[in-house]
Amino acid sequence: MRVAIIGGGFGRRVVAPVFAETHGCEVVDVVSARDESAVRALATRADVDLVSVHSPPFLHAPHVRLALGEGKAVLCDKPFALDADEAAELEAEARAAGVVALCNFEFRYAPARGMLREIVAEGELGRIEHVQMTRLSAGSRVPLRPWGWLFDRELGGGWVGAWGSHAVDTLRSLFAAEVTEVQALLRLDVRERPDEFGDLHTCTAEDGFSASLVLSNGASVAIDSGFAAVANLTPRFTVFGSNAIAELVGETRITIRRADGSRESVDLADAEEADGHLAPMRRFAEVVRDAVTSGEIPAHAPTFSDGRACDAVLDRLRAAPFAPGPVDPS
Repeated sequence: MRVAIIGGGFGRRVVAPVFAETHGCEVVDVVSARDESAVRALATRADVDLVSVHSPPFLHAPHVRLALGEGKAVLCDKPFALDADEAAELEAEARAAGVVALCNFEFRYAPARGMLREIVAEGELGRIEHVQMTRLSAGSRVPLRPWGWLFDRELGGGWVGAWGSHAVDTLRSLFAAEVTEVQALLRLDVRERPDEFGDLHTCTAEDGFSASLVLSNGASVAIDSGFAAVANLTPRFTVFGSNAIAELVGETRITIRRADGSRESVDLADAEEADGHLAPMRRFAEVVRDAVTSGEIPAHAPTFSDGRACDAVLDRLRAAPFAPGPVDPS
């Protein structure tokens, strides 16, 4: 499978080396998402089987449509589109083109999450009653990340799309349920950022959010997240069932606690890598390769349909009000 990669950030840093080392795959080239002529030249090459789109969200639609127009299979990063309406249009266009069209929700294939999915599916926890997710980091604050599209709402920026998309997909895929109710509060802790030239810009996209959700299986969900803290905290994902509680700490340790006081832990620390995207991306690359070469998409693979369903929830999260922010004591 010959892969064309659009995107000089995540695409070049993670996706390209993963596909390059995946058996049966060849990376034809990696081009900057902002170089329109290079993107068009690469996506229209006759020797390309898959166009892997890792451009900023406001460029996803034109890049996906370029690939679909050439009859190429497409892998599009998240957040899939700028909103659910655009996502639905891309989903319909991909269906009409008759090509393999996948969304890059690679964390479906993280080893610990796969293990947790099996625990839930086998009923070990009993009826799922509540889920708690916390993800608080200093990713955009220490050191201060310069202003760019990530902090501009109109360009598809914001923590809701950057991380909330993964959270929503995890809920949908792990519990085989849809998000039916959404209440949220957005945060904007760093309100101005300098660009690469030192000029200050006002941020219009959230750098954190808290949410209360309800799933179609009746479970409640509490989310507290952001990437503008002054220090990193270990992420936690806790599932409360009628028989037991499972807690995933980071991406390496699952602990199950039961009503009788017993507990057991599985530690996958040996599999941890410096970049947490690599392990799940390697597994997902094999799924993508097999789907493109066979034309058959496995039931567990994230498709444009999943991207559209996720974007519908993201729209509701983004519509939430902003917290007023703390008052400076000075």
